Amino acid sequence: MTEITRDDLRAAVASGMLTEAQAAGVIVLSEERAGARARRSGLDEPFELFKGFNEIFIVVGLVILFAGWMGVTGLSLLSINSGYLLGMLYSGIAFGLIALLARYFTLTRRMVAPSIALAIMFGISAGQFGLSVAAAMDAQFQGTITIAAACAGVMLSLYYYFFRVPFTVALIALSVFGVAFGLATMGGAVPSSPQDIFLLSADGPFALLTILLGIVGLIVALRFDMSDPHRVTRRAASGFWLHVIAAPAIVNTVALTLFEQGSLTARLVLVAFVALMALFAVIIDRRSFLVSGVGYIVALSITVIEGNAFFIILLLGAGLVFLGAQWEALRGALMRGLPAFPGKTGLPPWTIPTPEEQRS
Repeated sequence: MTEITRDDLRAAVASGMLTEAQAAGVIVLSEERAGARARRSGLDEPFELFKGFNEIFIVVGLVILFAGWMGVTGLSLLSINSGYLLGMLYSGIAFGLIALLARYFTLTRRMVAPSIALAIMFGISAGQFGLSVAAAMDAQFQGTITIAAACAGVMLSLYYYFFRVPFTVALIALSVFGVAFGLATMGGAVPSSPQDIFLLSADGPFALLTILLGIVGLIVALRFDMSDPHRVTRRAASGFWLHVIAAPAIVNTVALTLFEQGSLTARLVLVAFVALMALFAVIIDRRSFLVSGVGYIVALSITVIEGNAFFIILLLGAGLVFLGAQWEALRGALMRGLPAFPGKTGLPPWTIPTPEEQRS
C-alpha cells in the first residue's frame, strides 16, 4: 500500500483538493492512530476507564456536586407529584450544566472517567425529565416506566451525537430494554419474578425480548468493531460497551433456561453453548463479550445450582485463565484455519504487525 506523505498533502492543498485545515486534520489523525497502534501490547484488546488519579478526584467532585444538586432541587420528588413542571425545568437546567461540563472535560480535556460520570448524570436527568412528563400525562406505573426510558433514550442519543462518549451507548441500550419491557407490561404481561425476564420457558414475552434485543445489540456492536478493526477510535470503544450489555442478555437467557431444566442433557448443552460463545468471542476478539456473559453464569451457578455449583465455577475459571494466557496464539491459529467468510477481513488482525507495517 502506498504511503501518503506530508508532501502529498501539501500538493493536495496547493491543487485545491484539500483545505489547509483538512490537511492538518489528516496529519493529526494519522499521528494519533500511529501512536495508538504503537502503544498497544501485541494484539491486546484496549480498555481504559481513567487515565490518572486526577480523573478519579474529578469524578468524586462531580458525584458530590450532582448529589447536592439533586438534594437542593428535590428533583426526584418533583418528578412524581404536582411539581412536575419544576421537575422539567430543573432537568433542563441540569442538561445545560452537564453539557457545559462535558464540553470542557470531554471535548477539551478528553478525560475518560469524568466523561463516563457525566454521561450517567445526563442519563439520570433524562430519566427524571421523563418521569415529569409521565406525571404531567397522569400515566400509570407501566406507562411511567416506558415514557421515562423513552425520554432517556432520546436525550442520551443526542448526547452521544454531540459528545461521542462511548459509554453512552450502553446507557442507550439499557433505555431500549426499558422501553421494550415497559411496552410489554402495558400490554398486560407482568413478570412474576425477576427470573421470568430470562427464562424462555416462563410466561410472557420478556425472555424472548431479552435475547432478541441482545442479538440486535451484538449486531450493532459488530458494526462498530468492523468499522475500526485496529480499535484506535471511539467507535471500537462504543462497540466494547455494547458487547458488555448484549452478552449477558444472550448468555444469561440461554444459561438460566438450561439451568432450570436440570437434566444431564441440558447441562451438556450448556457446556457446548459456553464453548461456542468462547469460540465466537475469540473470533471477534472481544474478551469483554465472554467475561460479561460468563460472569452472569457464575452468579447463576451459585444461586440456582446446588452441589455442583463450585465444580462448574472451577471449570469456568480454569477455562478463562487458559484463554487469557493463550488468547493471541489461539486466535491466530483459529483465524488462519478458518476459511474466508463475509466480514473476516473486517475483524481485528490476528497477526502482530511488523514495525514497517505499523508505520504504514
